[in-house]
Amino acid sequence: MKNHYGNYVFVTGASSGIGKACAESFAQAGCQVLGVSRNIEEGLRVFENGGRLTCRKMDITDEASIAYVLDQMPRIDICILAAGMGVAGPAEELPRDLVQQQMDVNYIGTVLTGGKILERMRRQGHGLFLVVGSIAGRVSIPMQSHYSSSKYALEAYVDAVRMEMHDYGVKACILEPGDTKTGFTSARRFYTKEGSVYADIARRSVAKMAKDETNGRDPATVARVAMKLAARKNPPARVPIGFEYKLLMFVLRFMPDRLKEWILRLMYLPR
Repeated sequence: MKNHYGNYVFVTGASSGIGKACAESFAQAGCQVLGVSRNIEEGLRVFENGGRLTCRKMDITDEASIAYVLDQMPRIDICILAAGMGVAGPAEELPRDLVQQQMDVNYIGTVLTGGKILERMRRQGHGLFLVVGSIAGRVSIPMQSHYSSSKYALEAYVDAVRMEMHDYGVKACILEPGDTKTGFTSARRFYTKEGSVYADIARRSVAKMAKDETNGRDPATVARVAMKLAARKNPPARVPIGFEYKLLMFVLRFMPDRLKEWILRLMYLPR
């Protein structure tokens, strides 16, 4: 593995899905990886080429938990902030506690963890700061308004980080997966009010999402992109994962909003 930044790698959301794939891939390539999650089996795996994957429990929304775990790393050359969860349902109806949970995990947790890591990277004068966003952070999905909002927020956050860290040798990039086959699908929280006028269409919309995700890309695809970025001195600002999503982002530059929304309604609000 060609690595421009260094061998000490930190990964959140490492118990499953994209985070797990990234943690294992970097360790298999010879890196010293610390993978964390609230629900992870703690332990150490040593690979033939000297790579090590240490798993530790950590809550990205708890500053004390973050500080305790990060203190165990001598340095952080590359971080991959992949922890996340999904809440689905009508924008009109989702209760505050679910909205708060969505933002706490996907955005606030990333910001709290990221702040501690950026401080260390700034002091050491180098680092690669990767955040796992989503295509839904560029194209809002109906019945996933708050999930999309949390991912939109990460887009703005990473853009600001990239500018602020420019003079300190720290590069920042957001990865934008589309449909990916992970445990995210079964763990998604779904809510409608009793007697909701949206109940039927919301269920069908989420079922469409679940089907697409189940047939989506393997999370190893995202890990391979992360490893390629580690080999680049000047990575791009954002990377849609997969040719079809790269093409989609290009086409949307020229597509009127009304046409884009008409297509999304056909896809996710079936009548």
